Amino acid sequence: MAGLIKREDIDEVRQRTDIKEVVDGYVTLKGAGLGTYKGLCPFHDERSPSFTVRPQVGRYHCFGCGEDGDVIAFVQKQDHTSFHEAVEKLAARIGYELRYEDGGTGPNREEVGKRQRLLDAHKIADEFFRAQLLTPGAAEGRNFLFGRGFDRAASEQFGVGYAPQGWDALLKHLRGRGFTDQELKLTGMFSEGNRGIYDRFRGRLIWPIRDIAGDTIGFGARKLYEDDQGPKYLNTPETTLYKKSQVLYGIDLAKRSIAKDRQLVVVEGYTDVMACHLAGIPTAVATCGTAFGTEHIKIARRLLSDDGSGGEVIFTFDGDAAGQKAALRAFEEDQRFTAQTYVAVEPTGADPCDLRQSRGDAAVRDLIATRRPLFEFAIKATLRRHNLDTVEGRVAALRESAPVVAQIRDAAIRPEYARELAGWLGISVEDVSRAVGVAMKRAAPGGPAAPGTPAGAPGQMASAQSGAVQAGSAQAGGPGVAAGPTSGAVPSYQRPDPRDPVASMERQALEVALQESALLGGGIWERFAAARFVTPAFQAVHDAMRASGPGLIGEPLRWVEQVMHEVPEPLRPLVSELAVVPLPASTAEAVQKYCKDILSRLFELQITRVKADKMGQLQRLDPAANPEDFQRLNRELMMLEMERRALRSDA
Repeated sequence: MAGLIKREDIDEVRQRTDIKEVVDGYVTLKGAGLGTYKGLCPFHDERSPSFTVRPQVGRYHCFGCGEDGDVIAFVQKQDHTSFHEAVEKLAARIGYELRYEDGGTGPNREEVGKRQRLLDAHKIADEFFRAQLLTPGAAEGRNFLFGRGFDRAASEQFGVGYAPQGWDALLKHLRGRGFTDQELKLTGMFSEGNRGIYDRFRGRLIWPIRDIAGDTIGFGARKLYEDDQGPKYLNTPETTLYKKSQVLYGIDLAKRSIAKDRQLVVVEGYTDVMACHLAGIPTAVATCGTAFGTEHIKIARRLLSDDGSGGEVIFTFDGDAAGQKAALRAFEEDQRFTAQTYVAVEPTGADPCDLRQSRGDAAVRDLIATRRPLFEFAIKATLRRHNLDTVEGRVAALRESAPVVAQIRDAAIRPEYARELAGWLGISVEDVSRAVGVAMKRAAPGGPAAPGTPAGAPGQMASAQSGAVQAGSAQAGGPGVAAGPTSGAVPSYQRPDPRDPVASMERQALEVALQESALLGGGIWERFAAARFVTPAFQAVHDAMRASGPGLIGEPLRWVEQVMHEVPEPLRPLVSELAVVPLPASTAEAVQKYCKDILSRLFELQITRVKADKMGQLQRLDPAANPEDFQRLNRELMMLEMERRALRSDA
């Protein structure tokens, strides 16, 4: 049973992992000041680097698009994995064994080791197949690819390979690399007979099937020779690595474009994926020998950030009966998306590979551009099953198509399609609308759905979530602050004016406190905690620091993480920004001097404010009537002045 990872283990993984080493695997980082690195942001297009990493505090922040987080968040966003998966991946990377709550278990070291052996075997097999495609024996495979418009560069881009004819070419190769037969049986790359195991793929073109992180976990093989008695396409069977219901071919190549363009194109075969990518549709993927189902939708939603704020899923199917059936199956899953779903069917029935071959890249792009809403396709497919020339046929068609219209989530579009359906059937709009209304009520157990969304539908939940996020959004007003009023109890913060010298000084003090927290040790913490910030956003961050307490100030990663936890949600991007912005010093000594100077200025400002307050009290006081208070205030003012001079002297 999978359980929640223990909180202390999550903290330990975060603490032990060097965020720079992880980010370096995706982004070229260059030094940008002492302990700070910059590179081009992997989350948006930019010409000059604004993506900043600060290993000391374990965080990154892009000053261009506002993306920020720790090393776990970075892996989540880059590899499009869940939080749980990201922690497990990082734990495996550093060899740390995780513990789980409530008796739950996760992958132990032995299981991780076995999985890595399987991955290693697939990686070596992948390299073997690709090398074999260049040998004389693979001429038939190269001819097949060339005949479908794929040159050598295209084959290399998609890792296409060739499995030699014979029974044990791959077997001998992997045995020679130290793998045992027991290990090889678990890979799915071999079959077993009376004389032992032998190659599953023989005399076939090979496509590597990779997971979202880019690891090869299986293969798809296409028949080339007439004497091959096997199926046209033969895939890896189910293994501990390869679950066909959870795999999308091409996802490793398409994931960034899908996330960036908010578009997913689902095609039917490996060559269709290749054709789409080469034609300028880099968001194309394909299922592997199974229909597009629930597990695929989970992957797609994660990539699309399917939260009700846009995005589209486009299905391409052959124009034959099987293709139409597949499209209708996809429509059955439509309600699991909040993204808009479409279908693209070429009138002649050509798939993207055939289309590219016969009419060029532009034809493939046009196919995707002329997509139709999936519910329109489903409605018309329903109507085709009835004889609309008869009254009985039209009534039967209305009964069957009204529930399809009722499933349209967009309340503004649904009435328009009811009118369209009325025209297609030759029935009054009122009758069609009434039938759609009845269908909506029937589809909502326990009562009619709220207008515009079937009760409990994904779109309804996503809208609620979207509103909650909007209340704490930091986008409109710049990183770290909300631009306007928010709903409920969530406070609103205006972005501090950078031209205000007091706000500028307060910001610098918070940067120092977050990045060089060790300087707050001893009596410095009491003085810092007692400080008062006049800028509301900065005061809220200071309050979060005081709530976090001095216990973590010597542990930068945990200190920043705790402050992030304590600060109001709209200000979390601001904290991330303060924690990574480069300090204006190039040596360790200069950093220390700068930080002490900033803290001294903060404390001096506090003294100045207290002095002004006491001076006001003194001026309002009658010395004759209150001689003791008069003397006390004078002594306090003298002590404050001595303290101020001492600060200046130390600085």
